[in-house]
Amino acid sequence: MERIFTDRQTDIKDFLDRKVEEYNRLSFIENDPICIPHRFERKQDREIAAFFAAILAWGQRKTIINKCTELLARMDGAPFDFIRNHRETDLKSLLGFKHRTFNDTDLLYFVSFFRLHYERYNSLEDAFLPPSANPAFRAEYMEAYPVTADAEEVTSPTCLLGRLAQSRFDMEEGLIHFRNYFFSQADYPLRTRKHISSPAQNSACKRLNMFLRWMVRRDERGVDFGLWHRIAPFQLICPCDVHVERVARKLGLIQ
Repeated sequence: MERIFTDRQTDIKDFLDRKVEEYNRLSFIENDPICIPHRFERKQDREIAAFFAAILAWGQRKTIINKCTELLARMDGAPFDFIRNHRETDLKSLLGFKHRTFNDTDLLYFVSFFRLHYERYNSLEDAFLPPSANPAFRAEYMEAYPVTADAEEVTSPTCLLGRLAQSRFDMEEGLIHFRNYFFSQADYPLRTRKHISSPAQNSACKRLNMFLRWMVRRDERGVDFGLWHRIAPFQLICPCDVHVERVARKLGLIQ
């Protein structure tokens, strides 16, 4: 850990800015699980590949990348087409897949969920929008009155209403809704529930929050995708697990 000097706030900002420069660059992601969705161009392929990469993000990065590569190869390298158009016999290619406690039973349910979801919606973003967010209103309003992500000031009634439309729910509510929606099929395997976390179970939801960052956050660096616009970057959560807490305490950000 680099030393924090006298002007503490300035030093912390400089330190964190240097870390952003170090890690938020395309050269870093070659050996990071986010390289998996970067292999695709279609929005839905990226959503599906990113979701699996986040859910399977246990252990060494090399192993995670290899297992994700194997999984997508079992889907003929076209996850969205496979999920939308597979026949029952095509699912045999998924049998035997395993990464730690995630196995083919879990995988088959994930595929079933994705198929049902994409029959109704064009994007996985809708799965994270709780009923209180009124997705139809949000999509229509934000298309008519877009609010840029980098806007520094809110100066007009249109901007104020736009921000209100964007922030009608927090991500904790969205994560709880997603888990309930994900397991809304009557025949879901009980064992699969452990792979989708929720704040309602006092989970930090680290992998889901990482996935959301990939989908929502956008800048000129090209690391995160910024595919979604009905969830705003300021709604994202950085889970405070034991490692984040340790660093935050060392930096004096929390006591």
